[in-house]
Amino acid sequence: MVLRKNLFDLPEGVIYLDGNSLGPLPRTAKARVADMIQDEWGGQLIKCWNSAGWMAQPSRVGDMVGRLIGAPVGTVVMGDTLSIKVYQALAAALRMRPNRKVILSDSGNFPTDLYIAQGLIQLLDSGYELRVVDPEDVAAAIDDLAHSAGAVPVDLAACACEFAVGCTYKYLNGGPGAPAFIYVRPDLADAVDPALAGWLGHGAPFAFDLDYRPAPGSERMRGGTPPVIQLTSLEAALEMWDGIDMHAVRAASLALQDVFIREVEARVPALRLASPRDASQRGSQVSFAFEHGYAAMQALIARGVIGDFRAPDIMRFGFTPLYLDEDDVCAAVDHIETVMRDRLWDDPAFMTRQRVT
Repeated sequence: MVLRKNLFDLPEGVIYLDGNSLGPLPRTAKARVADMIQDEWGGQLIKCWNSAGWMAQPSRVGDMVGRLIGAPVGTVVMGDTLSIKVYQALAAALRMRPNRKVILSDSGNFPTDLYIAQGLIQLLDSGYELRVVDPEDVAAAIDDLAHSAGAVPVDLAACACEFAVGCTYKYLNGGPGAPAFIYVRPDLADAVDPALAGWLGHGAPFAFDLDYRPAPGSERMRGGTPPVIQLTSLEAALEMWDGIDMHAVRAASLALQDVFIREVEARVPALRLASPRDASQRGSQVSFAFEHGYAAMQALIARGVIGDFRAPDIMRFGFTPLYLDEDDVCAAVDHIETVMRDRLWDDPAFMTRQRVT
């Protein structure tokens, strides 16, 4: 069983097609965070680093993520933002292979990853090159897991990749600003240089040595003090994945996407499919292009259908079968048809760009 809509705190009358940018609130997370704040932080104060397991949380939660991405126990650790984890992975990889001078990415990658790579190359000033090609020209699946964990089946152990990073606020529903994760292949973990050597990545952080000595394994990839409130929310959210098969999630998501594409193309010809028609080439979202896409999306949001917009003209819709079903998809298309047929987007109120699009 994939659909678990009753486990999410979704607003009445909203069809949420933006879980690819921010997952909705799990009911258990709301209660768990409240208990953590009141009973742990409020009742036990600093004792909770030991009594409530706060210090072990980054590795404990990392193993929960690891089960969803095919990573062995002890190879995934949580903490910091995705941008920091991208930096760590790139810097560690470059130090590990000093004779390799090219960082390969693609033009479809999220821009922040490119910014991180550009900044690292400038800092190192050692002849490195960032090579950006079209997505279809990347020979292998060289990418991070920001849009994969919780959306498509991933098997890191089988693919033998050396590093992987990903976020948890999208399909894993950890909440805004939820910490990112980093994976290091087990045979490399005791040799890799973490680049950002934080005190909790030290082999004995409470010895307060003046010189850095890395912790064993992936623990060395930890940075500063873990964000306990966010990790508590994420830990509760990840418990919802118990018993869920990622292949079933993928199949259900693609089925919803197929319904959406078919209905939109039949009923709303003004929208042009921008995502690959081949389902195997899509992730867990579908994009349509429209000249006035921003205003059209704002008109949809005003009607309770929440997607998002990407410049210059892309309307994006995410399909997460944990809380969406075919009735939701068809109802969303009804609203899209109305917005486009009646030109509801052609309203000055919908054309003013907000800070977050």
